[in-house]
Amino acid sequence: MAPVVLITTGALEMRDALPEGGALLGLDLGTQTIGTAFCDPHWSIASPGKTIKRGKFSVDKVLIAGLIAERNIKGLVMGLPLNMDGSSGPRVQSTRAYAQNLAALGLPILLWDERWSTTSAERGLIDQDMSRAKRKERIDSAAAAVILQAACDALAGGGFRL
Repeated sequence: MAPVVLITTGALEMRDALPEGGALLGLDLGTQTIGTAFCDPHWSIASPGKTIKRGKFSVDKVLIAGLIAERNIKGLVMGLPLNMDGSSGPRVQSTRAYAQNLAALGLPILLWDERWSTTSAERGLIDQDMSRAKRKERIDSAAAAVILQAACDALAGGGFRL
C-alpha cells in the first residue's frame, strides 16, 4: 500500500508535516511551462529557478524528481489558479490532478493561492529594468518565487488557510 501524502491548502497542516522545516520547491504550473523556485530550509527567502518546458507527465515527473534530489527538497508548494472571485475552475481541477500525480514522489504538497502572482512577478522584473524578451523567458519562475515566498511567509509566521 502506498503511503498517504498530504495535499493541503493550509499552511498549518504543511508546517505540521514538516516539523524540522526543510527546503521547498515552488511550482507555477502553466499549460506549456512549469516555473520553479526554491527556498532555504528555514523558509526565509524564495528564489526563482529554471523554467521547465511542460511535456508528458512522466517526463515532467522525472525532471521535478531531479530537482528534488539535487536540492534535498522536503516539500512542494504549487500555485493554485483560483478565479479572481475565489472560485474554482478547470485550471484548479487540472492543478489538483497534477498534485495528486506528484504525490507519488512522497512529499507533502501545499496548494497556494496564486492570484496576482504573475502580475507581481512582472512588476518586479520591470523594476529590475529587464527587457520584454528577458521577462517572457523568466516570468514563470519569477511567479513561482512569488507564490513560494507568500507560502514561506505563512509557514514561518504562523500560517493560515485559504
